[in-house]
Amino acid sequence: MDSPVPPRPAEPRPRRRDRHGRGMRGPVAPPQVPLSASRADTFRDLVQDSVERLERRWPQLADVDFLVLEVPVAPEETVPLGVSVPAGRDRPARIVVYRRPVELRAKSRDERALLVHEVVVEQVAELLGQSPESVDPRYGQD
Repeated sequence: MDSPVPPRPAEPRPRRRDRHGRGMRGPVAPPQVPLSASRADTFRDLVQDSVERLERRWPQLADVDFLVLEVPVAPEETVPLGVSVPAGRDRPARIVVYRRPVELRAKSRDERALLVHEVVVEQVAELLGQSPESVDPRYGQD
């Protein structure tokens, strides 16, 4: 007598998430919508905007590397928002902005953008040996 149940295949089939025939889930938002950008990407864009704004006035900043790190490596008594490192023999000057400390101090998106710009201006001023007001005349103004 033949069995009405077909024999099981030797190898199991891969499981799929498409259990009800609706297709695979797509992204929540399309890539061109600001919602799809992560907080880190948005923060990097804020730093880049500040750098581009300052490079028009200070062309020598084209040789400086601007980095965004999550948090400072070695905890100090006070948490820095950024740091500038002068150029060495085999590496260019660097300015580092720490994302998490800046985000924790800013309450809104506009306040965050202003704080990022102030941190970048302060670090550029320290690197160039200038005052922040001479680097950006609008420094400290809301």
